Amino acid sequence: MDTMRDRFAPVVSRLLDEDPRVAVVLAEIGLAPFAQAARRHPHRVINVGIREQLLVGVGAGLALAGLRPVMHTFASFLVERPFEQVKLDFGHQDVGGVLVSAAGSYDVSAGGFTHMAPGDVALLDTLDGWTVHVPGHPDEAEVLLRHAVANGDERAYVRLSAQANREALAVDGTRFLTVREGRGGGVVVAVGPMLDNVLAATEGLDITVLYASTVRPFDSGALRRAVREGEAADVVLVEPYLAGTSTAAANDALADLPHRVLGLGVGRRELRRYGLMEEHIAAHGLDAATLRARIDAFLGASAAG
Repeated sequence: MDTMRDRFAPVVSRLLDEDPRVAVVLAEIGLAPFAQAARRHPHRVINVGIREQLLVGVGAGLALAGLRPVMHTFASFLVERPFEQVKLDFGHQDVGGVLVSAAGSYDVSAGGFTHMAPGDVALLDTLDGWTVHVPGHPDEAEVLLRHAVANGDERAYVRLSAQANREALAVDGTRFLTVREGRGGGVVVAVGPMLDNVLAATEGLDITVLYASTVRPFDSGALRRAVREGEAADVVLVEPYLAGTSTAAANDALADLPHRVLGLGVGRRELRRYGLMEEHIAAHGLDAATLRARIDAFLGASAAG
């Protein structure tokens, strides 16, 4: 299976052909796959070199000129390093664009902590008006990329990762999907590439599993519908980035109901033996076996129905 990032350049190259408003801004990373598109559209495929603040600034300038900019590099260089530009050039100036990251939380683990960005979604949560897509499969990445670029002048973040589920679901850029419906009272929300591990971890449990590939705006209605009427709600969020990133959103969704929320994800402690992506998944307790133990401990008897 190809990766989400493998889909990025072909999809956006087609969008460059289809829509004269679309422009791509790169900072060396990911440049080679756009060689042909750059020859066809030399004024709309721009490489700024290893200057990530300029990457975002140029994108905002293109937006001010009426174009739809798509900016791409690793998450740590796209959200964290140029955060001031994201905040001011897009948010303060109230223009739209699409940030498309690669490398997820620790995909390029051998690159060290400079190439890891588990806090990217939490950081964007400090800003107003960002839509955040977290696809769990290359097919979903293609759908959500097209959705983000076509969706007017909104500010969108598409988080691509080497982690992926075995099968794609019919995502639409807005709703959570019900993957498994239970009667036990517990609800587990699996975000993007966490779905396969969550399904394995909850096998045999009488709980509902929701799938979220678009996390901002948070689909409060889907979560409320999944909660058993008249009973206290126990909700587990499993996210491929900083643990607890969406707990506030879940709490807000259930503010008028008795509930508990457990946020599982990447821990704050830096793992200095970088290892492989799979080793980071296990070290942060996001493998199926550890998720099962943590979910069982939180849900207790309610998971058994």
